[in-house]
Amino acid sequence: MWQFHYLLPEFTALENVAMPLLARGAQKREALQLAANWLKEVDLEDRGGHRPGELSGGEQQRVALARALVNNPRLLLADEPTGDLDQTTAGRVFDLVERLHASHGLTSILVTHNLDLAARCTRALKLEGGRLVPLGAAPPNSN
Repeated sequence: MWQFHYLLPEFTALENVAMPLLARGAQKREALQLAANWLKEVDLEDRGGHRPGELSGGEQQRVALARALVNNPRLLLADEPTGDLDQTTAGRVFDLVERLHASHGLTSILVTHNLDLAARCTRALKLEGGRLVPLGAAPPNSN
């Protein structure tokens, strides 16, 4: 999952979520049903027929999240998933990521510059001096 949603503008939200399944050879009917289930998971079941340009930034990001999870991965990698969103919408998207993380038993790795969201994670690290250190720790010794 990326900071920018990378949804295909000529397809609906439902079709965008189904795309990874179709690319793997799933039957169209099955792919659309699974995509509809995931749109429901991200509270967008009523927006499946809308194209990305007809969705808000938060809705686009939730479609991208559904698309990232439609193949039932065990690992969610998210690079600045709320970077293009206002603080309130970012909080809502992060709430959703937390809920899906727990309910689907995901391992989730998120990269963010938003320290408020990072502080909500089970474990938060920062890149400092070329090393990963716990958030809030002193900088590594440069000797």
